[in-house]
Amino acid sequence: MLATQVRQKDSVFYIVAYPAKALLERVRFISRYYGEGEQIAPEELKAEDDIGLFIERIERSEKAFQRPLSRAKVRAIKNFYETAVSQPPIPGTVLLFTAERLRFTPSSMAGTTGVITEPEGKYLVIDGQHRLAALRFYQTERPQEAAAVHVPCVIFDGKSEDFATEMFVIINSTPTRINKSHLVDLYERVSWASADKKFAARLVELLYSEADSPLRYRINRLGGRSKQEKWILQAELFNEMHRWVKARWRHIERTGTDARHAERFYHVVRDFLKAAEKAWGVAWANSSYVVTSSVTLKAMIRVCTVLAATDAEPEDGRVARWAQRLSPWADMMRDFRTEGFYQRFPAKGQVERVSRVQRELMRAAGIAPPAAAGSQ
Repeated sequence: MLATQVRQKDSVFYIVAYPAKALLERVRFISRYYGEGEQIAPEELKAEDDIGLFIERIERSEKAFQRPLSRAKVRAIKNFYETAVSQPPIPGTVLLFTAERLRFTPSSMAGTTGVITEPEGKYLVIDGQHRLAALRFYQTERPQEAAAVHVPCVIFDGKSEDFATEMFVIINSTPTRINKSHLVDLYERVSWASADKKFAARLVELLYSEADSPLRYRINRLGGRSKQEKWILQAELFNEMHRWVKARWRHIERTGTDARHAERFYHVVRDFLKAAEKAWGVAWANSSYVVTSSVTLKAMIRVCTVLAATDAEPEDGRVARWAQRLSPWADMMRDFRTEGFYQRFPAKGQVERVSRVQRELMRAAGIAPPAAAGSQ
């Protein structure tokens, strides 16, 4: 299938013109859609399909996706397909996601156009389920006309389910749809979310709202209360917290998963960030440096989890003790200047860059790698 490869920062995705019939055979419908006397049944979802379950719960619970409105919306779109003559029936792109890594073969030296393989499984529709549902009904009634329709699609491949979840929330953020900040907020409020994700979401909430948190109102909840400059996306911070919680989950389950025990973990992160602020000095919260950018913050949080495994106790004096431990970071300020930072820390993408920054920070502070650090 012909495709255009697009690169934006650390992301690579593809733009294709999918024939309607071929596309409808390759997409998964998460919600039930109704036409005139017929319906599209949702696919059965597996328990481990987090993003599919997430979309299903949202589309079945939010007012914008209740059955009557969904039926009316699909009918209106289908009617537009039938009546549009000079106007293209599907002018906007449909966003598709597959966890499989697709193979792209460029057709020229430029390398931006070429042929892309199709996934073995079906695409998950991040945005455009209603348009595709209407197209399915349109194809049933007017197969010849539908056969001439090519649907503009953007395909994201080889990404994590966290990426797909975040993309879904960002796209579905108009006033009549799910609020963007619900990406993490919902983990605490819905029964289907796993206990470890709820625990991690609680940590993020504490980091955002507690008066003594160095990240208070600095977390971008995609429409939060504060007008201050934001440092890190809530979803990115949640991923780091969940990474830590998941690795420690057996221990957490033994000691307690309630709010009181979440506060204990919060205090560790809070104290580490206070110590880091002291260590970085004038570079902290300074736009001339990337110390409080998402890349460095994520790297520092990973350092925090390693340090917490070996030196969390005693809690008294922890900030001062860790500030002394991290004090060599002050000598690294020149490397963390905004200008030229990405050249000084070259990487294929943000994931690799975060790991690289983490290694440099740990080396400077004399903190042993996780494999040698032991467990908390």
